[in-house]
Amino acid sequence: MAAKTEPKVHMGTITGGEARDILARNPVILLPMGSHEDQGPHAPMGDYLLAEKIAELAAIRASERGVRTLVAPVLPYGGVDWFAPMIGGIALSQATLTSVIAEMVGSLHKTGLTRIVVINGHGGNVGPIAEVARGLYLRDGTVLPSLYLWRIGYGLLPGIVGAENSAKVAGHGADPLTSIGLHLFPELMRPEMMPTERPAKRDPVLDLPFTGLGTASFDGAEIGMPNQYDEVYTLGVGKGDPRLCSAETGAALTEKLTEICARFVAHFAGKVAA
Repeated sequence: MAAKTEPKVHMGTITGGEARDILARNPVILLPMGSHEDQGPHAPMGDYLLAEKIAELAAIRASERGVRTLVAPVLPYGGVDWFAPMIGGIALSQATLTSVIAEMVGSLHKTGLTRIVVINGHGGNVGPIAEVARGLYLRDGTVLPSLYLWRIGYGLLPGIVGAENSAKVAGHGADPLTSIGLHLFPELMRPEMMPTERPAKRDPVLDLPFTGLGTASFDGAEIGMPNQYDEVYTLGVGKGDPRLCSAETGAALTEKLTEICARFVAHFAGKVAA
């Protein structure tokens, strides 16, 4: 039996001749975005690799189901938020990222490619994506939907590992990214470098306990704070314990995220004419 041939989905590997044929039918195009920042001592800094791979898997699945879907080149640099102190990190200002997204989408629109879905893998990208999408919608009704993978992933975790374990493993530097990394890119992971102790940290000026990125607690009330991630986290790891992550959890998360993205692509394509 001949091996199964997957459809060609990466726009960067499609030739000019192939592009004129495939793109003439205005396929759905997934625009993956991520970041290049500290993901913990055990995980690659480029979490954009995960967003790109899930976009690829979703595009293959959607195409095999009859909705031709492609993946644009990944945007690896995320919008700056809390992670500037990390050596080697690369981020774009919110204003610059907004312009970059607008120009990327505009380039596709100019050639008649109007069915675009953003596959996002970084919290600092949410604002710029929303600003571009709002502008397009107010201008002429164009819809630019986006799926924030890790926000969806947090919601999926309790159904995969149980509510109690989810509370222990969810967080920056842990799940969902660490388990997905162990599944998709085990050769890039360094589980032996996971931190074993993470003492509670307090704001160095106001002496308040941190409750998360940008927040501290004062008599039970949440206080907005400007602190950087290294003041809050230990080696890039927040409240989740990466030692509880697993490739098995990653496989389940990857499957569910791929299926959600593929089904949304079909729904989107059915509502937005080619």
